Amino acid sequence: MSGYWKKLLKIDLTEGEVKEEELSDEFLRKYIGGAGFTTKIIFDELEPDIDPLDPENVLAVAPGTLVGPTIPTASKTTFGFKAPQTGGYGKSVVGAKMGDQLKKAGFDALTIKGKAENPSMIVIEDDKVSIEEADHLWGLDTRDTDERIKEEYEDFATAVIGPAGENLSKISEIECEDRQAGKGGGGAVMGSKNLKAISVKGSKDLPISDQEKLDELNSKWRKITTGQGETADESFDPQDQMDYGTGEAMAAKNQVYGCFPTKNWQAGYFKRAYDNLEDPDDRIELNPRYWTEVYRDGRRPCPYCTKPCSQYFKAEDTPYGDIAVDGPEYETQYSLGGACEVDDIEAVAKANEICDTLGLDTISAGLTISWAMEANEKGLIDPDLDLEFGNAEAMLEALKKIAHKEGELGELLGDGVYEAAMKVGQGSEKFAIHVKGMPPAGFEVRGIKGMALAFAVAPRGADHLTSCLYALEMAGDYWDFEDYDRTKLTGKAFALKSMEDLMTLYDMTGMCKFSRGLMVDEGQLELLNAVTGFDMSLSEFLKAGERVYNLSKAFNIRNGFGRKDDKLPDRVFDDEVLYGPTEGETLSRKEFEEELDRYYDVRGWDNEGIPSKNTLKRLDLPQVAEEIGSVKEKK
Repeated sequence: MSGYWKKLLKIDLTEGEVKEEELSDEFLRKYIGGAGFTTKIIFDELEPDIDPLDPENVLAVAPGTLVGPTIPTASKTTFGFKAPQTGGYGKSVVGAKMGDQLKKAGFDALTIKGKAENPSMIVIEDDKVSIEEADHLWGLDTRDTDERIKEEYEDFATAVIGPAGENLSKISEIECEDRQAGKGGGGAVMGSKNLKAISVKGSKDLPISDQEKLDELNSKWRKITTGQGETADESFDPQDQMDYGTGEAMAAKNQVYGCFPTKNWQAGYFKRAYDNLEDPDDRIELNPRYWTEVYRDGRRPCPYCTKPCSQYFKAEDTPYGDIAVDGPEYETQYSLGGACEVDDIEAVAKANEICDTLGLDTISAGLTISWAMEANEKGLIDPDLDLEFGNAEAMLEALKKIAHKEGELGELLGDGVYEAAMKVGQGSEKFAIHVKGMPPAGFEVRGIKGMALAFAVAPRGADHLTSCLYALEMAGDYWDFEDYDRTKLTGKAFALKSMEDLMTLYDMTGMCKFSRGLMVDEGQLELLNAVTGFDMSLSEFLKAGERVYNLSKAFNIRNGFGRKDDKLPDRVFDDEVLYGPTEGETLSRKEFEEELDRYYDVRGWDNEGIPSKNTLKRLDLPQVAEEIGSVKEKK
């Protein structure tokens, strides 16, 4: 079989053991790669009662199947684990050079378990694998760590943690050379294993089934991704996204849709920023159509990207010191900008830099701080902690304390908004914005209501990329769906299920979801078949995405999750939007519960959200069906 090495590299840090395991043809075809591999591995290897910070938690790493053969925008590697942030399914996807090099070293996936006695680093160079001491790296930030590694291991790609991961912050991330595996607390998983870094360099050429066909397809997709060919979505503008990155539609999200969350999700319109404009037609500072013209210092794209959304921000002698960071991306503009009511782009970029270098997820950190700002405003936490909306200096200091779990504030906020709200109580839980412990991305659901269901049911917690349903909601048309109305919640269940299965395939093949308007299902499939020789049908391909999505849900069910966890923050039901295009809007609990029932129904799950035995057997998961499958009839 082409397209794979059929090798899983397994490392036990406790025992200091390194071994290889052969992957079967059945495994490769059923789970394809990337998130397919990591989901299957953690489901099989983890008992449900294991604490996420226990050394026996497994960190699984797998590049997508299409990563490596120079396929345009195929760069994504998945980190899988039991998530410290939620206690459930953990998946974090990143455009990482490290995953590309792992593939070139001759491995389809890597698993790490156990705990090293001292700070350590895994070094992989083709067939040579070693566990090295890393005492000299412990305590360094992510940039210094990467630089020190490259002094000793030239041209190696890295995945490292910063002080946040070392201090076991549940909102810590894994840094991959200006790219972040941010969701779920993967940095804390590495920290709990005394694992500071993974360094990889490979020199092998992956065997390709049909190189001539692949060359033809690569040429076709290179033209399309650079705006020279026909796209799957005529409204999709690759050049616009290259010029302005993920925040290119910020103005519309504020002024048209009212779905840019601000002031800890009290509204979907950044009133403070727009009120400060002398001319209402001007751009606010957070809008990349403004700041890229002033601060952009080139681009640093993911591997094999032909439509780079990267915007490298550089500024000197600002009130916050020198700044150099890739970003801020849209989600950071929202979480450390709008949510905290900080409209100074230099402050937001500096916050982004602090998160990246200290190893914090920007969405989780920003929403934790915005909660603290509201708690302070309501007199629920110590006012000496000096957090108030719009206070950029206080936000930057809070980030440093969170990463180091320093002082009263660092201890309170160091594990994220859910843990902080549980400590404070006094009704602060009502405005803690999260699902399953995971803060949502920047789509205010009272202005884009299909995302309410999408956030609620996502297995890894509130997450936009599990489905990318917002692409359909904002455009009205995408893929096989037309005339969708973002102001309505009813009628979104089937589209959400279909989009989740499709986006799972992106995480399995390693294609960038920012190419979703260019390449949908058939585009990925033709590349997969050329690389592997599978000759897979479209129905089999789509079934593979559905299989892995259901397996991620089964992981959560086995860990005690159910309908009770597929819920939203009280704020979006109980509080009206304060101002902006969606002023006065709320979500209806009745409509939400009814659409949740429909979603479970189209998924083939029971009323508690547990996949039925028949559904799991249809997806070729008979053992999972016997373990967690429901036999209850829907009411």
